[in-house]
Amino acid sequence: MTMKKSGKAGGILADAALLLYFAFSLAPVVFIVALSLKSNADQTSTYLRFAPTFANYRTVLGLGAGDSPYLRFFVASLICAVGAVLVSLVIGIPAAYAAARHRFRGSESLLFTLLSFRFAPELVVIIPLGVLYQQLGLYDSYVGMIWVLQLVTMPLVVWILRSFFTDLPAELEQAALLDGYSRRQAFVRIVLPLVRPGVAAVCLLAFIFAWNNFIFPFTLTSSHAQTVTVSSLAFLGGNQVRFNLVAAGAVMAVLPPLVLALFIQRYLVRGLSFGAVKA
Repeated sequence: MTMKKSGKAGGILADAALLLYFAFSLAPVVFIVALSLKSNADQTSTYLRFAPTFANYRTVLGLGAGDSPYLRFFVASLICAVGAVLVSLVIGIPAAYAAARHRFRGSESLLFTLLSFRFAPELVVIIPLGVLYQQLGLYDSYVGMIWVLQLVTMPLVVWILRSFFTDLPAELEQAALLDGYSRRQAFVRIVLPLVRPGVAAVCLLAFIFAWNNFIFPFTLTSSHAQTVTVSSLAFLGGNQVRFNLVAAGAVMAVLPPLVLALFIQRYLVRGLSFGAVKA
């Protein structure tokens, strides 16, 4: 009986600690949402009692006084992030499959070199990239931003999906080959449907990393292909700092990853637990 009581008390304490951690993690989100609904007079207060207003969202979207380019930069962020994910998938899925099925001397070193691009600080490569982009005419362009974001998304796609392909038995493809399938048909019709949870998980992770990137669009764009992570800084300039407008822009910037996560949530848990932790 004593052991049961102590086990129950330990479970209650664990649940309480988890709830406390959840509240601590959620507090910044509540604060930023509340700040986005505050007027200019209330934006510097820390109290949650205030008269909420949606004027900040109208201003950020350019529906109120003044002209805000936020919506145009929001669309640019979508184009760059989605384009980076699509290119990473087109190149990364075959690369991950080849890395899982065809081993050779030095293959692990080659893969680790690819992964090292994700580890390296972006400031290391930003200066030579800036010079090259100016010379090649890629500065402040969608093509240039999509291409440079491969440094962020491609290693992630290859390493996570490689673990999925490794976990699949090669006998599945051998059986398909015996049934008359070509290597490509066996990959497309047999192997690829089995790794859909991994593709869904890696799509979300790659999109988040591409969407949240700051240093590349800050350095390699000026106006045309600028993203929301950089454009939100415009509300901090001028004679008056508008923290409430920055908060409104940040809340709207959270929506695309959140919507994507809700859309693929049935694949997400299995994908993250089955493949990503083994990469």
